[in-house]
Amino acid sequence: MEFSPRAAELTTLLESRISNFYTNFQVDEIGRVVSVGDGNARVYGLNEIQAGEMVEFASGVKGIALNLENKNVGIVVFGSDTAIKEGDLVKRTGSIVDVPAGKAMLRRVVDALGVPIDGRGALSDHERRRVEVKAPGIIERKYVHEPMQTGLKAVDSLVPIGRGQRELIIGDRQTGKTAIAIDTILNQKQMNSRSTSESETLYCVYVAIGQKCLTVAQLVQILLEANAMEYSILVAATASDPAPLQFLAPYSGCALGEYFRDNGMHALIILPPLRILLLCNFWPRILDDLSKQSVAYRQMSLLLRRPLGREAFPGDVFYLHSRLLERAAKRLDQTGAGSLTALPVIETQAGDVSAYIPTNVIPITDGQICSKTELFYRRIRPAINVGLSVSRVGSAAQLKTMKQVCGSSKLELAQLRLLEVDNRVVVPAKSHLRIAGPPPPMNNRYHHSRQS
Repeated sequence: MEFSPRAAELTTLLESRISNFYTNFQVDEIGRVVSVGDGNARVYGLNEIQAGEMVEFASGVKGIALNLENKNVGIVVFGSDTAIKEGDLVKRTGSIVDVPAGKAMLRRVVDALGVPIDGRGALSDHERRRVEVKAPGIIERKYVHEPMQTGLKAVDSLVPIGRGQRELIIGDRQTGKTAIAIDTILNQKQMNSRSTSESETLYCVYVAIGQKCLTVAQLVQILLEANAMEYSILVAATASDPAPLQFLAPYSGCALGEYFRDNGMHALIILPPLRILLLCNFWPRILDDLSKQSVAYRQMSLLLRRPLGREAFPGDVFYLHSRLLERAAKRLDQTGAGSLTALPVIETQAGDVSAYIPTNVIPITDGQICSKTELFYRRIRPAINVGLSVSRVGSAAQLKTMKQVCGSSKLELAQLRLLEVDNRVVVPAKSHLRIAGPPPPMNNRYHHSRQS
């Protein structure tokens, strides 16, 4: 069969049109909500979803997949679940939770997802970093040898902290734990002014969890008055935010600090959660601590029907803290020699350091600064218990002059404590004399007989 010229033209035209035809379509894996309530949802149909992947509900609310089960997926919701109904569609996003990072984050207050909440507009140039990444391996790390000056003589001389170290601040409530953390941030202004290059500057990331918005604003005001926000980032998960955001905030803050560490700079992250109350327009004080994140994680785990352990915490609560704190490290010179220093905070009850959360965190860190209530009420500030406080880095993170001056300080303090104990002993031989303390009360019967 021969084609006419007209038919040949039509064939050529159809071939050209077909060759230039592109189909723009997108294949999404979707599921349906089986049940919803108490900030979590059960979804059926997401068979290929990853652990920790973000999902989006039909109402626009986002969540994260935590429980991957045979029949359904347990998802915690980043927001209110009132707009989510049974039978609603749920779409995979294909991405793990990430946050913006970079120098554009400095001087900003953001939430646990990196969204600015300070009313200063959108972020400028930045990159995206996952909130949960693998910690640097042993080969990638270098020993801690650079001092991280806190500005407190008691800490810098007796419990020195190095860049890349994890030093726990532990003690009862209202014993000055926040003062140590805030003083450390404020002292970096003086230290950064002396730095000759960007690689010597120390940037600070402060994570606040479970606070009221007013207390966060008060903390920002303190940092602004001292010009400390120039090198600081504040990550806030307020008391009104759901438990998943409070659980996620420390990891988001750690991701922000890792940007500086991986680019040959130095960062300090103060790990949470902290509930701040301003006293007499002076220093804020800690009312809660790192256990706040554990409580939020316990709440999520209970709602997701996970197996329980000690004090109703899930079995992986140790891994919850270890995978966070292990990301603080000092990197090799070949990879930029950056560092990330972590100062986690733990609150004890009546000085009991053998509770569940303290015993979990103490083995993970490289030492602890213990604050004591008795010293605080004796107006010894900071109220550091030198006998229980220790830095496993030791003098390796001190300057040479500081080593020479403070080398025997702990021994001298121990001898002073021994003298104090010895001076409280009552002298025998019926003398009614004491070396220290008030005289013993007189015998009332003998006293009355002398008067008569």
